[in-house]
Amino acid sequence: MTTNLPIKLEHLPNNLPLDGAVRIELVEGVPIFRASATVIERIETLMARSRESSLTLDEENELDRYGELDDYLSLVNRIMRARDL
Repeated sequence: MTTNLPIKLEHLPNNLPLDGAVRIELVEGVPIFRASATVIERIETLMARSRESSLTLDEENELDRYGELDDYLSLVNRIMRARDL
């Protein structure tokens, strides 16, 4: 079965680790893709800094790209769950 995703990632965050950025968990036999602890920690750091002061333009772009990646993983997970129904 081929599924065309309706969204396309143009860029990944510059600080995204090349290894271990995404982990896979089995939830009721369905593989679920989640950001790794390292990625979550970076997102939390950026969000905390944004609450305390303004982020640099590069940091804002990085945080936006993490948001896009999160949206993409959520979409993939919804597709995987729908296939299991």
